[in-house]
Amino acid sequence: MSMTLEELRALADGIRAETAKAIIGQDAMIDQLLIAMIAQGHVLMEGPPGTAKTFLAQSFATALGLDFGRIQFTPDLLPGDILGSNLFNFQTSQFTLTRGPIFCELLLADEINRTPPKTQAALLEAMQERRVTLDGETHGLPAHFMVVATQNPIENQGVYPLPEAQLDRFLFKLLVPYPDEAEETRIVTDYGKRQGPQRPAELGVSAVADATKLTAATAALDQVTVAEEITGYVVRLVRATRDHSELSVGASPRAAVLLANAARARAALEGRAYTIPDDVKALAVPVLRHRLTLSPAAEIEGRDIEALVAELVESTEAPR
Repeated sequence: MSMTLEELRALADGIRAETAKAIIGQDAMIDQLLIAMIAQGHVLMEGPPGTAKTFLAQSFATALGLDFGRIQFTPDLLPGDILGSNLFNFQTSQFTLTRGPIFCELLLADEINRTPPKTQAALLEAMQERRVTLDGETHGLPAHFMVVATQNPIENQGVYPLPEAQLDRFLFKLLVPYPDEAEETRIVTDYGKRQGPQRPAELGVSAVADATKLTAATAALDQVTVAEEITGYVVRLVRATRDHSELSVGASPRAAVLLANAARARAALEGRAYTIPDDVKALAVPVLRHRLTLSPAAEIEGRDIEALVAELVESTEAPR
């Protein structure tokens, strides 16, 4: 099945509309999730408790028609609780694979920073290569496997910082804000009269996509070109992070590749067969913010990563 960019745009509009039936005031977040899905990337969402991070992931998966799995990360969680294990069957005298919750299409890693780095690392192979190795045997994951991880701000008690190798596997890090007053009023009006847990299907969210459509949507990216000037812009921007006096760790070549690919996905979702500098500028902060480390002096001065990336975007010459 092939899909034109116009059909891709219509599909994205349908997914947005379905997700918005359950989620109020998170339009930008839904757009970023769509870009990540089309670009086959993973997303880390950070925000205070109660800002609908988990419910957003559930509603998004429902609209996409994906097999949804959830892992609640806790300090005592073990790698086997994520991946599964081979258990000995005394009746057959053979080991049988018991698959863990990671064997799904969209995995919600809830509060991922509440478990130690050893357990977090169990996701590395799955996120990079879409496969899991258990006792030397490799098991494939679905082609559309996607991790949406949530974490509370690092200032909260009982959390572990994610290692750089883990952070680098996420295409985007998105900061989930509190809603504005009008949106919060709508949330209280709509949900204040409901008892018990909320489920997307009960709020009218239905699947408008399936595995076949998602395969075609991903393949539609082949229609989008990245001009040499845009590639040069991406490379200059990423390289500028390595030479900045206020950064002790800059972005890697992988970051440049992911930024260019995400820009293609953004262009495709807008129905364009070409990328423009605005695609790169719009995605620079979510792609780079979790890959950069402030220098000690910049931390003492209270510098902000997001503001620093915005400054780099402004100071790096863009094609016209």
